[in-house]
Order: sequence, then structure tokens, then C-alpha cells
Amino acid sequence: MGLIRRHPVLSAIAVPSLGALSIVLATAMAVWRSAHTDDARRVGHADAIIVLGAAQYGGRPTNVFVGRLEQAELLYREGRAGTVIVVGGKQPGDKTTEGDSGRAYLIQKGLPSDAVVAEPVGNDTYESLKGAVDYMKANGMHSAFLVSDPWHNLRIKRMAGDLGITAYASATWRSAARSQRTRLEGYVRETFAYLYYRIFGGH
Repeated sequence: MGLIRRHPVLSAIAVPSLGALSIVLATAMAVWRSAHTDDARRVGHADAIIVLGAAQYGGRPTNVFVGRLEQAELLYREGRAGTVIVVGGKQPGDKTTEGDSGRAYLIQKGLPSDAVVAEPVGNDTYESLKGAVDYMKANGMHSAFLVSDPWHNLRIKRMAGDLGITAYASATWRSAARSQRTRLEGYVRETFAYLYYRIFGGH
């Protein structure tokens, strides 16, 4: 540190770098803490359950998507909300959307068709959440459990709050989080995704 103090150029480089590193580390800790917090343990009921879409092929959800859908099914059967909203558009070449394939999966699992809504819009998290929130506001809903992978919790709660609803995260560990490497990659990716969102917003 004495060397840095004696050299203004080094100081000019080191101080901002240490500040940026501190922000990244603090965000990483916040992502980790949020991933290990299930709001369903303290919140009994919300107006809706929003399932964030994931890849599907020919209408068949991938294992990652199935994990999220099963968590939403569990919350619904526990009486946490009367409506499940599955979000997500489609990629080029897809025959159907994430929202529609997720809805079909839940109905096949026995959920009432009038309790499961597809909002098949958006090719990123923010736009998909916006579609769900627009539906909620149009139907007098104000709060929701958000279901995704655990490392997404901090960012999606922030996005949903910015969009104007009260958001609770209840993630699934049953699909995407199968290995330590997968989890580490998720935490790192989400740390920078959250910082990007805070700086640049959802557009």
C-alpha cells in the first residue's frame, strides 16, 4: 500500500479497481444469500405463481424447465396461489413457445386448465416477466411467487419489483443445480447479470 500511496498513477488505477472488486464481491454474496432463501417458508399466499420459461423442444420441456414446473405445481397444490402463469416465447425454428409447452405440461399433470395461464412473450427474462405482470395487473393481481433456478432469485425479484408487483422467490434445486460446477457457473453468471441489469435496466 505504501508503494501505491507514493505513486499517484498506481493510486488512480488501484482505488477504482478495489472499489469495483468490492461491488462485485458484495453482489456475489447477495446472489448467494438470495439463492438460499425460499420466501415460501415465510409467506403463505400470493395472487399468482410465475414460472420462468426454459428450453423446450417440440413442446417437451427440458429437465431444467420440468424442475421449475414441478416446483410451481407443488406451490399450487399447497394452496399458495390460485393461478399459475408460465412465461416465455420461442426461439427461431421452434414450433411452440415455452409458455404454451409449460402450460400443457402442468395441465397434463392434473392442474385445472383454467388455473394455468400461458404468457408466451419475450425472449429474455425482463420481457417475459413484463408479460406476466401485465396479465396480473389486468386481472387485479399484485403479488406472485417467482419460480426459476435459485441463482436467479435476486435479479428476478428486483425486476418484478421494478415492474410494480410484490415478488417472492421460491426456486427449484432439482434440475439445474446438479453439480458444484453448475452452481458456481450460475452464481458467477448471475452476479454480472444482476450488475448489468442495475446499470442498464431491462432494455
